[in-house]
Amino acid sequence: MPTYDERLRDLEEQLRHDDPEFAKAMSGGTPRTPREYRRRNAWLWLAVGLAALGAGIAVGHGLLIAAGLVVSGAAAQLFDPQRGRLHGRDIPGTR
Repeated sequence: MPTYDERLRDLEEQLRHDDPEFAKAMSGGTPRTPREYRRRNAWLWLAVGLAALGAGIAVGHGLLIAAGLVVSGAAAQLFDPQRGRLHGRDIPGTR
């Protein structure tokens, strides 16, 4: 049975392997949001999709409306922190 210190070292090593930027920020004393909660790309794609949807409505172009809806829907999926489990990958912090 591993001791408490050994389990902490294993956990620290796993964290360094899973998200090295987060581990580096934590050791430096400036916390950074874990990778599964960084959603910059999701917000960007959602904005692009909504802009295309708005432009499609303003112009009255059905294909642009459909493209905006598809991109917005796909971007909404990026907000799910457990999205990697669908493809067999294990995302850290979701266990």
